[in-house]
Amino acid sequence: MYLPKFTISNKILSNIGVIEACREVVNNAPLIPSYEKQFQQEASLSTIHHGTHIEGNELSFTQAEGVLEGKKIVAGERDIQEVINYRNVLKYLDGEISGEKNKSDFKYTEKQVLKIHSLAMDKLVLDEQRGSFRKVQVILRNAQTGEVVFRPPPAPEVPFLIDDFLKWLNSKEGRENHPVFRSGIAHYVISSVHPFTDGDGRTARGFATLILFAEGYDIKKLFSLEEYFDKNAFDYYDA
Repeated sequence: MYLPKFTISNKILSNIGVIEACREVVNNAPLIPSYEKQFQQEASLSTIHHGTHIEGNELSFTQAEGVLEGKKIVAGERDIQEVINYRNVLKYLDGEISGEKNKSDFKYTEKQVLKIHSLAMDKLVLDEQRGSFRKVQVILRNAQTGEVVFRPPPAPEVPFLIDDFLKWLNSKEGRENHPVFRSGIAHYVISSVHPFTDGDGRTARGFATLILFAEGYDIKKLFSLEEYFDKNAFDYYDA
């Protein structure tokens, strides 16, 4: 079974403490329902815009908002489709956890990983590639130098690596880890296994978000991790 290798430093423990304190404050903040809904909508828009912008989407924040409102926007078809797709991913995540009564026993599956990818890449890749693990070897190169910077595992290993990770994630040992660690580890594993020919980053962030939402760390959906990632893109990709 997959076993993550990581070290919990004093700084990490301190950060977890800050997260817990902030979570407590937000969850107990007496917000007027109409204001809370407005803040959630703004955070959702920010997540969609920054979650696509970090991948190279050229729409501005205002243009992305227009797309989500159904307005006709003069922009590239792919950019518009990426925004629509990311919205559908968020809707799917909400639907996955809405009927769950016992979030501590939430089951994580390969089907969820594939569904997130299918939604994120709708009309962006060939139909046979959507929601399917890659069948070919992929290589990540430096866009400027052409140097190979990362060679993911061979395609035949992908299903087994993902299955092995999910077994750990659903295991008693895996659930003993803090949800923030579990979410971060999921992001790392999907990114490093690189199970698809395209859309791995969006799938990794989507699945990591599912873990946070399912395990009580949606923080009322008032904030956007994607905004932080996008505004610190160099550190994000360097990690």
